Amino acid sequence: MRAYECVYILEPSLEELAVKEKTEKFNEIVTSRGGTVRKIDLWGKRKLAYPIDKRFEGSYILMCFDGDNDILNELNRVYRFDDMVLRHQIVIDENPVTEQPAEEPAGETEETG
Repeated sequence: MRAYECVYILEPSLEELAVKEKTEKFNEIVTSRGGTVRKIDLWGKRKLAYPIDKRFEGSYILMCFDGDNDILNELNRVYRFDDMVLRHQIVIDENPVTEQPAEEPAGETEETG
């Protein structure tokens, strides 16, 4: 399995509940095919760099996940046919970040002097 980052932009008129439902739907696609979602980051509504279908803003979501080609193919298919998704991009995450910080071994302390 490889680590990926996916950013997708949803229709700006969607309510907060509808955005969460879409996010859960896309998470389910990953987990149902054996992948793991590491992180979801809702960036909120932001201005687009250029108009898309006469829209000037969209709701941005970042999803970091581990998966294989089957998951990528299904996500791309679902994003393409979902009218609420304005744009999406999936890239390989070369330096995946884990959510849990590394702990220091017991007994080692920092010396000052």
